Amino acid sequence: MLRSARGARPLFSSFVSLLALAAPAYAQDAADTVPLPDVVVTADRRPEPIGRSASAITVVTREELQSFSPTNLVDALRNVPGLDVSDAGGPGSTTVVRLRGANTGQTLVLIDGIRVNDPTSASGEFDFSNLLPTAIERIEVLRGPQSALYGSDAIGGVVNIITRSGGGQPRFEARTEGGSYGTFSSSATASGSVGPWSYAFSGGGQTTNGFSRYGYRIPQLERRFGKFEPDGFTRWGGYGRLGYDAGEGVRLEIGMLSFRTFAEYDAGSSTLPRNVVFSGNNRIFPDTPAETTRTLTQIWGRGTAEQGPLTHTLQVYANQTDREFRDLTYRANPVRITSDGLTEFRGDRVGTEYQGDLRLQTFGTLTFGGRVESEKATTFSTSYVPGPTIRTRTLEAQQDTRSVFALYQLPIGERVILSAGGRHDEVNRLSFDTWRATGAFLIPETGTKLRASGGTGGKAPTLYQLFEPRYGNPGLSPETSIGWDAGIDQTFWDGRLAVAATVFGNRFQNMIEFDSPTSRYFNVSRAKTSGVELEGALVLWPEFLKLTGVYTYLDAKDERTNRRLQRRPPHVGRIGLGITPLPGLLIEPRVTLVSERFSGNNETLPLHPYARLDIYGEYRFDETWRVFGRIENVTDARYQEILNYGTTGRAVYAGLGVTW
Repeated sequence: MLRSARGARPLFSSFVSLLALAAPAYAQDAADTVPLPDVVVTADRRPEPIGRSASAITVVTREELQSFSPTNLVDALRNVPGLDVSDAGGPGSTTVVRLRGANTGQTLVLIDGIRVNDPTSASGEFDFSNLLPTAIERIEVLRGPQSALYGSDAIGGVVNIITRSGGGQPRFEARTEGGSYGTFSSSATASGSVGPWSYAFSGGGQTTNGFSRYGYRIPQLERRFGKFEPDGFTRWGGYGRLGYDAGEGVRLEIGMLSFRTFAEYDAGSSTLPRNVVFSGNNRIFPDTPAETTRTLTQIWGRGTAEQGPLTHTLQVYANQTDREFRDLTYRANPVRITSDGLTEFRGDRVGTEYQGDLRLQTFGTLTFGGRVESEKATTFSTSYVPGPTIRTRTLEAQQDTRSVFALYQLPIGERVILSAGGRHDEVNRLSFDTWRATGAFLIPETGTKLRASGGTGGKAPTLYQLFEPRYGNPGLSPETSIGWDAGIDQTFWDGRLAVAATVFGNRFQNMIEFDSPTSRYFNVSRAKTSGVELEGALVLWPEFLKLTGVYTYLDAKDERTNRRLQRRPPHVGRIGLGITPLPGLLIEPRVTLVSERFSGNNETLPLHPYARLDIYGEYRFDETWRVFGRIENVTDARYQEILNYGTTGRAVYAGLGVTW
């Protein structure tokens, strides 16, 4: 039974024995063969068949996104091997990802190929709670150091979020869902083409009463503080994309998106360990009425022109991330407010990028280009206790990036594909060079692909780390890494079984860490990670039963102490069983298993392993109408992803979708 986090160990052991079957599903219907996406664009910066890519890349499709929670985008990303999620208290809370044990700011996040990592964040990570899944066509996750292709931040890998594009006959989709915790979401999308014009537009909104970010379903905290108030959120927004085919190989596109999230949170939840005792006048109320508003806006224009063997692409873009946090804390005996303040963060980015793709026939393809980008971070602070103060600017800083890159890909016959590339980045006074090489060997007679890649990564210090008046250090150097992976992709039984296995290793140097005694940032940390990623899908019974799953083993250590890094579980896996008892009906139980890990540094604040069971189901009446539903945490398992942060109990959701 999956009744508690402690019950995860036997289930986890059972899962490890099924490693050969582990993998994500790329479609929701059981079929005669395991379907795979045909083309990816992130692995080598241009469209190519995934079967010829030498990189470790996973695609999360729109169909897969729709089978998970529309209020929590990262639920679907848990199907990606090597990717770990930190969710600070349920949907609407700050949500970040790590790839292969790298820090959160060492994963580059792109939307339509444009960098969206927050310029005002201390470590430069992207908050996934800002997005509505309705705008997304697919997500490509490229693992391993990729700075030679994408520049700063791409140390652990790249998450490229690709929005929906227009084309074909006019198509309209609408979806609505409701359920536990007072949750309701609705969205609509229209796409198509008229003559040389193509279009795609989408909009939607979500709201939930939620549950307390701090302490929810954690017995020792509920006994100490009593019942916690729920922390809800509301998110709304939309996107649009318009394209024009001018003929003679010329295409113009423009896109825009904007999302706004209002969420409640608990200001004191991240610093209260299990063993702290509160009494008398020192009793702290961690369940505070704090609020945050976050807005993400992006606009871009792109022109593509084909001139014989050379394709030119020029893109201009701008995005902005706004965050406001109203923090309030108070104590007892008598109740008094101890702090009340508003902190504002505004990050602006504007840039232009050129890319050329030169097709050399049997001599391969040369991809080259450059980017010029400017980032600006501005922060403000206002205090209301003991009395209102004036709004004070606490940080205003800017940095410019100039980059050039090149990648040469050479096929040797029909079986061997090699690539090598490099990049030079200059970020204000700093500069760093990175390289990348890949190789793939195809054996179509046996359905085999052998692949390997290696490269280096670099990450420039953030504006906060450099210039924050109290903590910044203008003398910081870029973080660097070197990494490799090798793997095999294999199909059996005419495609009914598809498996992939990858081993990897990374070494990180000059990592920036906050030094508490001096209250400054310094390049002092070193770390190493290694592990195994397994994925696969098996059609057990054609058109009736399919088994899918993923598994990741991660060994992530601080080289100075040889202790495990914070919030990196050694074992993570997910198993799904797709059952189609009737045409149009799908029932899919999914089990997520996570081993013991540490919420604190230096192997402190351990968290128990857990197993969580979810069930998704849908019935398609025809090509137009479908109903769907899911039960999250069926067994009501109690677990924590971050110490003292709440997670969902048993929850039920149902909805209706229409397409015409």
